[in-house]
Amino acid sequence: MGANHDDHHRTPDGRGRALRLGVGGPVGSGKTALVAALCRTLGPTMSLGVVTNDIYTTEDADFLRKAGVLDEERILAVETGCCPHTAIRDDIAANLDAVETLEYRFGPLDLVIVESGGDNLTATFSRGLADKQIFVLDVSGGDKVPRKGGPGVTTADLLVVNKTDLAPMVGADLDVMARDSAAVRGDRPVQFTSIRQDPGAATVAAWVSEQVAAWSHMHAAPIS
Repeated sequence: MGANHDDHHRTPDGRGRALRLGVGGPVGSGKTALVAALCRTLGPTMSLGVVTNDIYTTEDADFLRKAGVLDEERILAVETGCCPHTAIRDDIAANLDAVETLEYRFGPLDLVIVESGGDNLTATFSRGLADKQIFVLDVSGGDKVPRKGGPGVTTADLLVVNKTDLAPMVGADLDVMARDSAAVRGDRPVQFTSIRQDPGAATVAAWVSEQVAAWSHMHAAPIS
């Protein structure tokens, strides 16, 4: 299919294509729910596409389709057949094909979200696949998780600590999590959220909107 794409879909510096946003994090942290929330909030004003990653199923894509947050045709599933981080960091061909397919069918798009199928704290996206990265933790793992670090926690462009409504039930101290997140991330942003209480993930969506606007400004297709 690559040979049929217009040049602007393949331009190495990103001119003329959508911002590609990777969303990763451990299993059960709420990545798919966050992607659904972003589609719900940003969909009315942006042209979106989503690629999900699961090892042997299309479960995450099916969840998003059933949620009705985006036209079903704009959601593609990649079955990695291996550890999820391999397909988002080491051998990204299948994900790139899916991203370019969405842009070819529906472009120009404003944003393509690529969701990892879940892994540990080491999961990161290749910069050849994702221009910006969100890493999602949840409080049920305990307030010790941020200080364990790992590339996902320390290097993501945005760290999201999800399911804050569960903190009292699992004995997690959000102040401790905020302190430790700042200690391992420096000046990189951290946001605390509860998709259950805020189905639109308003603060995360606002951050994503800022990234899309900056990308569009920096990588606008030249006027011919």
